[in-house]
Amino acid sequence: MSKSIRLSEEAYDRLAAHKREDETFSEVVLRLAGERSLLDLAGILSDEETDALREAVSERRGRRGEELEAIAERMREA
Repeated sequence: MSKSIRLSEEAYDRLAAHKREDETFSEVVLRLAGERSLLDLAGILSDEETDALREAVSERRGRRGEELEAIAERMREA
């Protein structure tokens, strides 16, 4: 059995943007609706774990920025 739903153009476009080539729109809705919200994760880390995670992310971003700058410099020299 199927149901019809009405979507705005914007909602349809957003849904279509998530659609994979081999999926039906029903499958897209089921896949997306099954995803966890970031709000579901709120409060699972202690303050210490949160601080450690933030520090690790910050360090990685810094290293990645340096790596990208080195690549850009090599490209400018080429």
